[in-house]
Amino acid sequence: MENAVRRTHIYVFCAATALFWFAMYTYVPILTPYVEHLGGSLSMAGIVVGAYGLTQMLVRIPLGFASDRLGRRKPFVTLGLILATASSLGLGLARDPVAALAFRGVAGLAAGTWVAFSVLFASYLPPNETARSMGLLTFFNIAGQTLATTLGGALVDYFGWRAPFFVGAAGGLLGLALHGAIVEGRPAASKSVELKDLARVGSDPFLLKVSTLGVVFYALSFASVNGFTPSYAVGIGARGTELSILALLSALPSAFLSLWTGALTIRWGERNVLIWSIVLFAGAVMVIPLCTTMGMLYFTQTVGAIGRGTIGPLLMTLAIKEVAVEYRATAMGFYQSIYALGMTLGPVVMGMIGDALGLRLGFSLLGVLGMVTAGLAWLWVPGRGYNFQLQGKS
Repeated sequence: MENAVRRTHIYVFCAATALFWFAMYTYVPILTPYVEHLGGSLSMAGIVVGAYGLTQMLVRIPLGFASDRLGRRKPFVTLGLILATASSLGLGLARDPVAALAFRGVAGLAAGTWVAFSVLFASYLPPNETARSMGLLTFFNIAGQTLATTLGGALVDYFGWRAPFFVGAAGGLLGLALHGAIVEGRPAASKSVELKDLARVGSDPFLLKVSTLGVVFYALSFASVNGFTPSYAVGIGARGTELSILALLSALPSAFLSLWTGALTIRWGERNVLIWSIVLFAGAVMVIPLCTTMGMLYFTQTVGAIGRGTIGPLLMTLAIKEVAVEYRATAMGFYQSIYALGMTLGPVVMGMIGDALGLRLGFSLLGVLGMVTAGLAWLWVPGRGYNFQLQGKS
């Protein structure tokens, strides 16, 4: 009976997670063209996309710390679903780029609560299954994003620019309806975390290295897949439905690969899987300027999605796997706050390069940066048999 109840909690949480990300991703395939439609430049489009990373960067550490202090995760999950719904609705009602900027920032506040989602779900499974839990959670994360982005472009073709935002808001409301069945997991000690613990966990050298890898990974993602790859596709003749197909092919392989993260790391080791995944993703970004047809772009982004599928869950795993339960939200908050810098800088810098020198050069530079990051992963991530001694470990 206990196992059946636990499975029910997991199923409900996974469904709410998928709807949470669905609410914020129905419009991702058309966001940069939408900002241009509202009268914004490529630079402004980059700022709008980057606002998502900026606001979550500001709130993730405080949210993680507050969650550990309270010993509770669910209130922050509830807050995230409310903000995700509000941001989609606001973007759909926006009449100029400034309003779009403001509500994209609200989406970032919603994404800041992913700290609580991640740690709460990890508490549903035994501590030695962290990689499995992060892989499973990432699957439903990407599944929600995939369904959303697949619908988004087609909705524009059939119902106009604002339809994806309103459909996203409806998904957020459905997630709120489900969230009542979500329960707290293994209890964490209430009010056990002090400011000195915040500094101690946040200054851990390995956590900072993992977070730096996360900065580059999300800079690549938000400057390309979630940023300007759709704009490039429009430039070679793509319409809304083709943008949906591109989004699907850029996400679906990632969803399925995320489910295999635990098995792949057992077979090949975390460092090896991470390095080759980064190489695949960076290579796919680097060759975008060579794509002159949608067929070529579909192929390269499918390959890149295979790489992306394991990077996110692996980095989340490395950020918290050796951290005591009562410090996990704090550690995850630091990791997610720091990598949000990449979500901000990636699209902002890419937009500026696009306006000044063209998107083709920007994609090439991103690919080179990704290859350098693969080298850093080789240097920083321990191989098999390494004994972690992370600060905050019990």
